[in-house]
Amino acid sequence: MMGTMFSAAERLWEISRMKADYHTHTNFSTDADRESSPEVMIQGAIKRGLETICITDHMDKDYDAEGKGFVFDTEKYFETLQSLREKYKEKIHIRIGVELGLQPHLGQFAKEYVNAHPFDFVIGSTHMLRGRDPYYRANFEELTDQELYRGMFEETLTNIKNIEDFDVMGHLDYIVRYGLEQEKSYSYDENKDLIDEILKHLVENGKGLELNTAGLKYGLSFAHPYPAVLKRYRELGGEIVTVGSDGHKPEHIAYDFHKVENILLDCGFKYYTEFRQRKPIFKQVR
Repeated sequence: MMGTMFSAAERLWEISRMKADYHTHTNFSTDADRESSPEVMIQGAIKRGLETICITDHMDKDYDAEGKGFVFDTEKYFETLQSLREKYKEKIHIRIGVELGLQPHLGQFAKEYVNAHPFDFVIGSTHMLRGRDPYYRANFEELTDQELYRGMFEETLTNIKNIEDFDVMGHLDYIVRYGLEQEKSYSYDENKDLIDEILKHLVENGKGLELNTAGLKYGLSFAHPYPAVLKRYRELGGEIVTVGSDGHKPEHIAYDFHKVENILLDCGFKYYTEFRQRKPIFKQVR
């Protein structure tokens, strides 16, 4: 399945307004609110009028030396979500996904893990830089913001060259959240060489890019990635764009989704994408 290019004839096309959140977390994720059970998150999505929610909890193998951080019991995960899928089938579509933490040495693990489970959707995200988490800015106090950002783009490029078992690249420039000056130190033009290489690799290998509204939630002026990056992905031939809130609590589900249509249209996209059984479904923005 991974790396597969879908012809126009193989694609599914539907017309729909923004009614799906394809990046959400439950208390299966280490960083989620303990009260945010899968059922609570699903109920939150229903209250917001969504037609589809994709649960994408964190699987970040080797996050720490003990191997205990950001991993979950996958069998229990599927058992729980499949039961809830049946319970709420008349109210909402529930997709079972995962946010796979990418590190250069995890290629074999990713292949075996993803292919061993019937996921609907797999996000590939870079959360670690040289084995350390930049969420804790003190881990990189020797670096300027610009050096930190470029380091993360370099790591991302290395990751996607070593790992192909994902559908969409998650929150590409989310590292900007953790800069000392955040977007004041960020420029697409200054990082164009690396970002373009990442985007070209995604396009050439049939991978999508995520529009992640958590940037807005964290006080940035943009959703991830920066509009110029999303527009460049489209210019290079990219077509697959999923939309997710990265919500860890019910109140974060579909965060600022009312802004998404204009963002997509301004960047040249007439369609966004959902996934079912690892296959993209293209939906008209408006």
